[in-house]
Amino acid sequence: MRTETPWSTLPARDHLLAGAGGVAGEPVLDVVVPVYNEEKDLEPCVLRLHEHLARTFPYAFRITVADNASTDRTPEVAQRLARSLPGVRSFRLEEKGRGRALRTVWTHSDAPVLAYMDVDLSTDLNALLPLVAPLISGHSDLAIGSRLARSSRVVRGTKREFISRAYNIILRSSLAARFSDAQCGFKAIRREVAQRLLPMVEDTGWFFDTEMLVLAERAGLRIHEVPVDWVDDPDSTVHIVRTATDDLKGVWRVGRALAVGALPLDRLARPFGDDPRDRGIGGVPGGLARQLVGFCVVGALSTLFYLALYSLFRLGAGPQLANGAALLVSAVANTAANRRLTFGVRGRGGAVRHQAQGLVVFAIGLALTSGSLAALGAASGSPSHTTELAVLIAANLAATVLRFLLFRAWVFPDRDRGAGREADRDEGRDAGQEADRDAGQDPGQGAGRDAAPAAVSADSTTTHHLRNAR
Repeated sequence: MRTETPWSTLPARDHLLAGAGGVAGEPVLDVVVPVYNEEKDLEPCVLRLHEHLARTFPYAFRITVADNASTDRTPEVAQRLARSLPGVRSFRLEEKGRGRALRTVWTHSDAPVLAYMDVDLSTDLNALLPLVAPLISGHSDLAIGSRLARSSRVVRGTKREFISRAYNIILRSSLAARFSDAQCGFKAIRREVAQRLLPMVEDTGWFFDTEMLVLAERAGLRIHEVPVDWVDDPDSTVHIVRTATDDLKGVWRVGRALAVGALPLDRLARPFGDDPRDRGIGGVPGGLARQLVGFCVVGALSTLFYLALYSLFRLGAGPQLANGAALLVSAVANTAANRRLTFGVRGRGGAVRHQAQGLVVFAIGLALTSGSLAALGAASGSPSHTTELAVLIAANLAATVLRFLLFRAWVFPDRDRGAGREADRDEGRDAGQEADRDAGQDPGQGAGRDAAPAAVSADSTTTHHLRNAR
């Protein structure tokens, strides 16, 4: 049974019920097509997209043409399409920026699933239903088309291929991004996620996609990737050098914000029970199964690290000194890893105390392993290096069991972790209530909702256009 959702977490993902297909009824999907001076390509794009959705999409849908301050006949074409095609509306922004257009339309949309695609339709439309299906089913929070997946089929020039792959290498190395393709113009997001996530995204241009994905991934949201068939548009108006420069500036800005903890990513957390890993296992105390798995993984890596250090130190020192030095270095790393990964303790609070307690646990492990080496030396005189390693492995296994029990009961007890989580929730709740008071709202009424960016929510013209678009 799912627990009630506090203001600081997202609601649990629910499967959207099937309704009338085609364009009848309230739309389940809102596909935004951002355009700038696309009077030539806009009408063929919308006609093809509308025909495809009407023929293949089993839910009600809407297509929104978001005009980014075009100076040609694009607004006229968009309005004509909105008048002639059911389920199509046009919306005009007086400022350029793909990110600005997406954030504005998505913020005001009433559809539970929001998507966008480039007007050139470089991505094959057969990937649209696989893109949004995980969001409709409640499986995922965001979905992206990937041109770099192994099963994708892509036709484009060498220069664009190199730039795309180099950019994703930069994201992986600097921001630890795990998604494969940040800039493919083919993405979707659930509305409740967008309401929380978009106010944190600062970029209004081409880096909007990357920033949104990085923040979502860091918050632990589920991102579904769909391999796509993609053909490059040779007439694309994107300025590659300027876009690349802006993207690198965005990478630096987001990386710095993440490093100093300036983003309230806890507001994007899912409630307890929505993740299968949070569900209890019969007969096992809560959290023990995950802790055992995490501790075993950390322990295995720590043992390999310890053995490598011991072999290295043994080249210039005796077995006792090499064992002590290797254990000391690996113990500090082991305590830090278990603190964060196994027992879920975050932040710097109590870190020194935890390391001090970890050193006590280290001393017990040192006594076990050193005692084993001493007993081996007394029994065999001059044992071989292989025998020493075998004895140390056995002693470390015994020390590992004792280390887990001491970590769980003494160093990182449940009451400390529970108190830390409660403090985090109280702090976040107080911050949210303070923000509501600053906005002139009652704290209870404002809970659980993030306002749209000030520049968007304060724009009465924007709201007027969206309400009256047809």
